[in-house]
Amino acid sequence: MASSEEDGTVEEKENNNKKRSKSALATAWLTFYNIAMTAGWLVLAIAMMRFYIQKGTHKGLYRSIARTLKFFQTFALVEVGHCAIGIVRTSVIVTGVQVCSRIFMVWFITNSIRQIQNEESVILFLVVWTVTEITRYSYYTFNLLHHLPYFIKWARYNLFIVLYPLGVIGELLTIYAALPFVRRSGMYSMRLPNKYNVSFDYYYCLIVVMLSYIPLFPQLYFHMLRQRRRVLHGEVIVEKDD
Repeated sequence: MASSEEDGTVEEKENNNKKRSKSALATAWLTFYNIAMTAGWLVLAIAMMRFYIQKGTHKGLYRSIARTLKFFQTFALVEVGHCAIGIVRTSVIVTGVQVCSRIFMVWFITNSIRQIQNEESVILFLVVWTVTEITRYSYYTFNLLHHLPYFIKWARYNLFIVLYPLGVIGELLTIYAALPFVRRSGMYSMRLPNKYNVSFDYYYCLIVVMLSYIPLFPQLYFHMLRQRRRVLHGEVIVEKDD
């Protein structure tokens, strides 16, 4: 009996050690990832400021930072994986929607339609994204290191109140500006007849994307407001099951 108990104790210790090792590895990776992403968005911020100071205009700014923007925004897909494997306790769906909508804006709107790259709305959402991401990744980094300055915590859960709506406005105006070019060019569209016998109109797809902001934006915004109350004011938030 004693031998059985000792075997059980040893097994528990081994399991605990494995869990601690996995936890330490996950923390190390997340720390590295968030430091890298903070640095990446800081590089973007500096590049945008330097461009505007040197040129005195926003025209051409997007093209000057496009490669860096595409890399770091696309790399954020890793965050969906973090949620899926459970090393980050966040909804896969919420994270997926946020990341994929950004990637869609970069690759299938701004990068694909050069005629809109100098629109002021593009600069608006770029500035909003940059400030948001520097704040967000800094928050995660310091939180993982257990040395979170209050001003970063404050910025994380207050700046979004203004930045989030401004970002949505910038994105919607950019998509709206793209509509005439998409309609004229027929880009990404499939007309009948074709060998696949499938019809797809990218113009109407973009309109549907714009309309999707109506139900999605309030949900994500109020989710952040609930998080703000919990983190800054210590309120216990009970999420209702749908």
